[in-house]
Formats: sequence, C-alpha cells, structure tokens
Amino acid sequence: MARAGRKLDSYDETDVRVRANPRGSRPRTKSRPAHEDAATGMVITVDRGRYTCLIEEKKKSRTVIAMTARELGRQRIVVGDRVGLVGDLSGSPDALARIVRVEDRRTLLRRTADDTDPVERVLVANADQLVIVASFTDPEPQPRMIDRCLVAAYDAGMDPLLCLTKADLVIAWEEDAILEMYRPLDIPIVVSANANGSKDLAARMAGRTSVLVGSSGVGKSTMVNKLVPTAGRATGRVNAVTGRGRHTSSSALALELPGKEGGWVIDTPGVRSFGLAHVDVNRLIDHFPDLAEGTENCPRGCQHDSQAPECALDQWVADGHADPARLNSLRRLLDARLGGEPAAVVVEG
Repeated sequence: MARAGRKLDSYDETDVRVRANPRGSRPRTKSRPAHEDAATGMVITVDRGRYTCLIEEKKKSRTVIAMTARELGRQRIVVGDRVGLVGDLSGSPDALARIVRVEDRRTLLRRTADDTDPVERVLVANADQLVIVASFTDPEPQPRMIDRCLVAAYDAGMDPLLCLTKADLVIAWEEDAILEMYRPLDIPIVVSANANGSKDLAARMAGRTSVLVGSSGVGKSTMVNKLVPTAGRATGRVNAVTGRGRHTSSSALALELPGKEGGWVIDTPGVRSFGLAHVDVNRLIDHFPDLAEGTENCPRGCQHDSQAPECALDQWVADGHADPARLNSLRRLLDARLGGEPAAVVVEG
C-alpha cells in the first residue's frame, strides 16, 4: 500500500532497499579440509548410524565410535571399510569421532532383495573369502541359495569356501547329495559337526578376512563362538514347524581371529533371499564353470534359459558332465532376469 500523500506512479527503482549480500555477510565455501592427519581405522560393526571402528597402533589398538561427516553425503559405509577418522579418538564412552574419508575398496559383497530389484544392498567391504555356510539337515540345504552365493563371490572377486555343518545329525554324510553336487566344482569344502567349526576351517581362514553367509539356523554364530572364544554371539534353534532358523544376529560384526597369523571373521545376519540383479545377466554362465564349457556348441546368441531353442547345455548335462540341479539353478536365475517362466530340467537317458 502506498504511503499517504504519495502517488503510486512516483515510485522508481531507487525506492527498493537492497541488501549488500542477500545470503549473509560471509559466503559459504565449497572447499573442505583434506584431513591429511586423519587416523585410519576399520569399521567392525554398524548400529543405527554409529560406526564402531578399530584403530590399530603399534603399542595398543582401541575402538572408537564415529559418525559420518557432512561432506560424505549419503555414501554408504559398511563393515570392513577402511576409513579416515578425526575428532575425539580417545575411545572413551562419551567420545564421538567423525568419518571423513572412505578408502578405496578391494572387494565389495553385494546383494539385492530379488532378481529385479535395482537397489543394491552392500553387505561387506574388503573381504578376501566368502564362507557359504549350509547344514546337512535342520534346516535342509538349499542348493539354489548356495549357487547364488557362489555367483556373488565370483562377481565380487572373492574366493568361495563351502562349509557344511551338522554332519553329526545325518548318517553317512560322505555320500550326501549336497556333497555329490559340489565336489566336482573347484572350490574347497569343509565339513563340521555341531556347527563347531574345525581345525581345517580355522586354517583356511587364518591371515584372511572371511565373511560368513547363510540362512538362519545353519550355525554361523555357533561357529564364530568356536573360532573366537570371546565372541559371545547369541545362538538359537530351528523352528520345528517352519523348519527355519531364528535371526540371532541382527547386524554384521567383524572379529579378529586368534593365533599368530591373525585374520578376521565377519558374521552376518541370516538371509532368506539373495538377489543378483546387480550381476550382468550375460556373465551369469561364467559363474557356473561346470556348465560354461558346454556352451561351445550352442547356437549364436543363445541365452541358455529355459526358452532357449537348441541350447547345448541339455546334452552336456545328459552326457554326465554336470549335475542336472546345477543347470536347473542356472536357468532359474536366467529366467528370473530375462522374464521367462522357470522350468525344471529333465534329463533323459
């Protein structure tokens, strides 16, 4: 409203009041400190936005609790990450440091909710070995889950190791079908009783960073307690009605292995699905080495799924070069990614 005694047409640009700096007296800078003096630590567990990190020093190692610095944005930080830390690094109960940098990752274990979900779930960083834990019984082994974990390991550049637990609950486990299926593959297999691990398993994990992955109830936490007596991981039983285990581990945790060679074991919560949407569908066959050789006689452009005409893998399996269940598993993966209907593999002869 115009002031009394002055007409509207008498106003001009000189009447507008302009601030010298509308955004404030000090413009914000986009430059951030380099934090060259940041201490290096390893993330050993994550809990609701707080990261427990281990800082290793010559005299004594210590753990600190940290949060992410603003300049990292929404960058995901997971167990196994090597990070740069500043702030209060004393490790006292009330101290809180800041993560200002995430070092380059050597490996990255990922999964998706299903085979069509575009959102990746990062599980662990910088692990050398993926220990796929399954049981002979209680709960029953799931070959398709094992195959998915094998694909994830190869895709991440990690060495797979299959660990079969609860051998004491079955008769003649040496002739069990799950062993017969995976013996022809060039992967190490460790068998243990009562999910307590074994000297062989400890020897294969010494000096390496190994992550345990498997369904709930197969005995991962019990195995960790055997490998690291001070771990104190909670254990549970398999539901007699559903045949499923109870989630006793709610978050991933890295624990240092005892012994001269050292090493780390990372326990993860039990999984009921392991989607592979992040894996290139054209490379899936490469992660089934027992089947890949049989594609040499496939017609050009063959996708090897259940709808593929004249796929040579059917004859390859019929000739006894691979287990039919492995081809079934591959085609279920391919069908899920290519949009076809999953079909069972029937081998005649």
